[in-house]
Amino acid sequence: MIETRSTNRQAALTLEKDGDGVAWLVFDDPDRKVNVLSTAVMQRLDELLDQIEDGIRAGAIRAVVIRSGKDGSFIAGADVDEIVAITDVARATGKAAAGQRIFQRVHELSVPTVAAIDGSCLGGGTELVLACDIRLASDRKETKIGLPEVRLGIIPGFGGTTRLPRLIGLIAASDLILTGRTVDARKAQKLGLVHERMHQGVLVSRAKAVALEAANGEAPSPADGPGRVARLAEATPLGRRFILSRARKQVLKQTKGHYPAPLKAIEVMRQSAGKPLERALAMEAAAIGELIVTDVSKNLIHVFHLMEDAKKAGPATGGRDVERVAVLGAGVMGGGIAQLLAFRGIAVRLKDINREALSTGLRHAREQFDKLVKRRKLRSGEAEDRMNAIAPSLDYSGFGTIDLVIEAVVERMDVKKTVLREAEEAAGDAILTTNTSSLSVTEMQRALERPENFAGMHFFNPVHRMPLVEIIRGEESSDEAVATVFALTRKLDKTPVIVKDGPGFLVNRVLTPYLNEAGFLLAEGGSIAEIDEALVSFGMPMGPLRLLDEVGLDIAQHAGQTMNDAFGERLAPSPALKALEGTDRLGRKNGRGFYVYEEGREQHPDPAIYQELDAVAGDARRQIPERVILDRCILPMVNEAARILEEGIARSPGDVDLAMITGTGFPPFRGGLLRYADDVGLREIVARLDSFQREHGIRFEPAPLLRRKANSGEGFYD
Repeated sequence: MIETRSTNRQAALTLEKDGDGVAWLVFDDPDRKVNVLSTAVMQRLDELLDQIEDGIRAGAIRAVVIRSGKDGSFIAGADVDEIVAITDVARATGKAAAGQRIFQRVHELSVPTVAAIDGSCLGGGTELVLACDIRLASDRKETKIGLPEVRLGIIPGFGGTTRLPRLIGLIAASDLILTGRTVDARKAQKLGLVHERMHQGVLVSRAKAVALEAANGEAPSPADGPGRVARLAEATPLGRRFILSRARKQVLKQTKGHYPAPLKAIEVMRQSAGKPLERALAMEAAAIGELIVTDVSKNLIHVFHLMEDAKKAGPATGGRDVERVAVLGAGVMGGGIAQLLAFRGIAVRLKDINREALSTGLRHAREQFDKLVKRRKLRSGEAEDRMNAIAPSLDYSGFGTIDLVIEAVVERMDVKKTVLREAEEAAGDAILTTNTSSLSVTEMQRALERPENFAGMHFFNPVHRMPLVEIIRGEESSDEAVATVFALTRKLDKTPVIVKDGPGFLVNRVLTPYLNEAGFLLAEGGSIAEIDEALVSFGMPMGPLRLLDEVGLDIAQHAGQTMNDAFGERLAPSPALKALEGTDRLGRKNGRGFYVYEEGREQHPDPAIYQELDAVAGDARRQIPERVILDRCILPMVNEAARILEEGIARSPGDVDLAMITGTGFPPFRGGLLRYADDVGLREIVARLDSFQREHGIRFEPAPLLRRKANSGEGFYD
C-alpha cells in the first residue's frame, strides 16, 4: 500500500526536460478526474523543485513551464477533505505556511516560469500561477480562473490574498477574493491576471516559445492590469482604506456578518498592504489558521460535499440524450424555462394556445437575455442566436422530433392531464415531465399510455436564479425517465434532487409549517417586522411573511389547503392566513400583502393589515422573544423533514439539506436544516417541541423518527 501511494504521488506530478532546456512540470493525477493539491502532491512539487534547482545550476534548465495533462482542467485547488480534517489552529497555520514556502520557491527560481492554463484553475491552482512570472491561458469556455475559498469559509492561504492585489490591484483583487467568483480568459487578460490568451491547440507550443524568449531576455508584453484611476486610488493609505471600507460595508450588507472569511480577507489585505512579502504571507497564514477550524468553514465544506454528491446521484441506468425540448405553457415560468434551455444550447419549442401568452413568454425570455448582455455574460450576437433557438407555436407541429416535454401550464389537475395526453400523442415516445409544485405526479401518470416515460421536473421561481430542480419519481416512472431528467438538469447547470411523489414533495412540504407558524405568531400579536427580522437574523434570505408575499398569498393559501387536506389538523392553516383569504392582498404581484410595494419594490410592513386581522388577533401587538420566534418557525421544519425521511420522500438527510439550501436559501453557513438540528441536538429539539405541543397543540407533535433518534442519542447524520 505504501508503495502504491508513492507511485501515484509521483505520477500525479512529473518533471520532463526537453532538448531546448525547458523543464515541464505536468500535473496529471491518475486517480482523480481533476488535479488537486493534496499534501502528497505538494511534497512531490517540493522534491521536483530540488531537481529543477539542480538543473538550473548545471545549466541544463533555462526555463520552466507548468501545465496540466488533463483536458479542460488545470488545477481544481487544495484537497477539501484535508481541510475539513484540520481542527487545530496551529496545524492549519503551519499547513498554509508550508504551501506558501513551496510556491515561494517557484517564485524565486532564477529562470523564467510560465503557467500554461487550460481549463479550470481554482484556489491553490490560481495561487500557484500567481507565483509564476508569466501566465498564458486558453480561451476555451472551460477555462475559469478564480479564488473560491470564501465559499468554503476560508481565504486563499497559499499566497493568493497577498499576491493577487499586488498583481491586479486592490479593487479587482478584492472583488475576486471576497465573492469567490471566477473569470474567463478574456476577463483575466483584461484584469492583468494573464499576459496572453489563445486557442487551446497552440497553448503548449506558445508557452514553450514564450519561455525561451524570456530565457533570452525578451520580456513578454505587459499584462493590462488596473487603470490609471485605480492605480492612483490604491497608491495611498487613505485610498486603500476607502476601497476596503466600502468593500466591508458591501460584505456586511450581503452576509449580515454570518460569514467571517470575507471580513478576515479584508483585514489581511488592509494590514499587509505595503508590507514586505514575507510578513504579508505570515499574516495570511495566521488568518487562514483561525478560519479553518470554525464551524462556519466545516458547515460550508459539508455543503460543498452535498453539491458534489448531487452531481453523481442519478440512477445507474443511463438516460437519453436530449437535444430538442418542448415547453407547454408560455407564462412567466414557461418563458423562464425556455430561456434557460436556449441559454444552455438546447433547441426549444414553446407552445401555448394563446398568442398573447406566447408573446408574454418570449418577452420574458428576451428580458433575461438582455440582462445577460448588460452584465456582459453574453455578447449581443450570442444572445440573439440563443433567443432564436426558441420557436413559438400554437399547435403541436414539430413535436414528432422532440426528445423531452416540460409541461408548465396552470396548476390544475384536469388541465394538466388533458395537456399531457395531447403531448404524448404528438410527441410519441418522448420523455414527458410536469413542472408542478404540489400536484400528484402519480395521478397524472394514470392519464397516460406510457406512464413509465413520465416524471416531475419542478423548477423554482425565478428559474434563472434558483439552483434547485426537484425530480419527482411517480409510482410508474422508469429509471430511464428519471435518469434523462437528471442528466438534463445537470446540463442546465441546476442542482438535481430526486424525491418520491407526495403532497408538496420535499421543499414545499417542509416550508408549509414554517410559513404557517409565522401566521400563528402574527395571530398571537407578533408584529410583521419582528417575525421577519428574527428569521433574517438567523440567516434566511427573507422572513416568512415576506416570502409569502413573494410566493403570492393566493397561491400560498391554495397550497396550504392542499397540505391540510393531505395531513389533517397537524397542518391546518393558521387563523391569520385564513382571515386574509378572499381579500385583495395577493403580495408583491399586486403591491399589497404583508408589505406595501411600489413598482414591485418592498417599502415597509403594511400597518393596515392588523385591522384586517382584528377578528383573529386584535389590533394590539405584543413582543414575542426572538428565541421563541426562531424555535416555533425552524423546529417544525426539522420535524417535517424527519417525517419526509421516514416516508421515503427524500433519500437522505443530505438531500433534505441540499434542497432547502438551493430551493429556499436556508443559510449555508449553518450547513443545512438537519445539520443545524444535529448541532442543536435532537434531544433538545424534541424537548422544545414537546413543550410547544403542550402549549399549542398537535402541530408540534414530534415525528416518530425524530423521537427515536433523540432517545438513542443519534443525529440525522449518524
